[in-house]
Amino acid sequence: MFKELLKETREHMSKSLEVFEENLATLRTGRANPSLLEHLKVDYYGTVMPLNQIASISAPDARTLLVQAWDQNALPLIEKAIRDADLGLNPSNQGDNIFVNIPTLTSERRKEITKAAHNYAEEARVAVRNIRRDALHKIKKIADEEHVSEDNVKRVEENVQELTDEFIGKINEALAAKEKDIASE
Repeated sequence: MFKELLKETREHMSKSLEVFEENLATLRTGRANPSLLEHLKVDYYGTVMPLNQIASISAPDARTLLVQAWDQNALPLIEKAIRDADLGLNPSNQGDNIFVNIPTLTSERRKEITKAAHNYAEEARVAVRNIRRDALHKIKKIADEEHVSEDNVKRVEENVQELTDEFIGKINEALAAKEKDIASE
């Protein structure tokens, strides 16, 4: 029963880490990265859809993103979504494709992006701690219902804490890598 609980706890923490990494990928670092636009929402004929479901996004060079819509009529909608996304990007509609030039970052913008990365990291840490709290609550509940020895309970609680430390460490590593990426651009 405790093994299943630890496995479930690890899976939940992994999902929190994935969400954090996805959030970091959406932060612009000065280099063209298709993940910057992938999850942008486009109002496509009355249905709000992620951009990556109505167009392909590629980076032909380090400073340009290329958006190729599968339906040419969607280009103005995509262009509007990119402008309205508050990413500081200015798309250029070339008739059959949209080019998005990624400007170099100012020091002020770097600070804003770093602050956003720290906020995402703190949200992820809180999520991991909440998962730990829930797991510890379940451990106590199981221990009370099934009269498990205190030594076993203590060991499982330590395992949950080790998992928590592991995932918070991974969050901190990803944050440090993103900060380095932001500073180097």
